[in-house]
Amino acid sequence: MTENEISKIIFNCALKVHKALGPGLLESSYEECMYYELNKSGLHVQKQKTLPLIYEEVNLEIGYRIDLIVEDKVIIELKAVEVLNDVHLAQILTYLKLSNCKLGMLINFNVSLIKNGIRRVVNNL
Repeated sequence: MTENEISKIIFNCALKVHKALGPGLLESSYEECMYYELNKSGLHVQKQKTLPLIYEEVNLEIGYRIDLIVEDKVIIELKAVEVLNDVHLAQILTYLKLSNCKLGMLINFNVSLIKNGIRRVVNNL
């Protein structure tokens, strides 16, 4: 399955979760629901996967955690904030680079229309 095919399923799951719950909950609530929906759709999903930083061949376990990673190809960074800003984009770009994944989805559930809260982020390896 390609990253684009996976991202369509992710979008539909986010739409379903947002339609059921709406904005205003904690990020952890949306994470659990997205994890459930993505698993239910048959995708392999890992949540809170640790991501080490490798510096000069030293593996540094410094606490990076990916919210969700789907099929080891697409990273999902979930937010429940008033506005997405540059630091959120920088965070997912960092995760993409450290994991060698090509596609990330930054999803903010604290919006009235979920399509306005989703950003595709591409890592130009």
